[in-house]
Amino acid sequence: MSPSSEPGEFLALLTPDEAAALRAAGRMRRWDRGATLMTEGDVSDWVLVLTSGRVKASSHTANGTEVVLAVRGPGALLGEFSVIDGLPRSATVTALEPVEGVVLRDFTAFLQEHGRVAVLLLQMVTGRVRDADRKRIEYGAFDTTGRVATRLVELAERYGRPANGGIRVELPLSQDELAGWTGASREAVSKALRSLRDRGLIETGRRRVVVHDLEGLRKRAR
Repeated sequence: MSPSSEPGEFLALLTPDEAAALRAAGRMRRWDRGATLMTEGDVSDWVLVLTSGRVKASSHTANGTEVVLAVRGPGALLGEFSVIDGLPRSATVTALEPVEGVVLRDFTAFLQEHGRVAVLLLQMVTGRVRDADRKRIEYGAFDTTGRVATRLVELAERYGRPANGGIRVELPLSQDELAGWTGASREAVSKALRSLRDRGLIETGRRRVVVHDLEGLRKRAR
């Protein structure tokens, strides 16, 4: 696994030789916080493999409301759908913090040369479809506090670090973005966070959350 990859992300699944071949076939690029890496509706022929930093993938509804589809970190593969099916980008990807990654233009040729990677990609895409289905079920079955708790559990498990007897997550999302990720209004998210604080499950600060009771947060997420 690459040391700059999250467990389970695309780059982490590659062998050292496969990862080296991918880096050799592409080129490194860097983006500042707030930069747009990919734009919904564009037709492009390249993919990006993140090596550092976090991004959000988002789309906009007809009335202009932003819906955050996912938060991705080091090792993530971005833009593969458009390269595979030739259709326009389905989401805008924005840097939540300074990021860098490998831009690969002929991804199809890379997959043809590395058959095992093509199978891994198929498994990963299947996992994303299942995750999207799970989130749709959450929106119908959970209240706003449950959905917020679910997203905080996800962030704590992926990005959390031990701190002060809890798990600290440096949260690159604003409350508006967290609202877009949970399918709720900003006011509803603020109320949900207050409820979780009152239960002693979390502590919040500027763009950070400390989870004091991860198991309790998991239970509230159900």
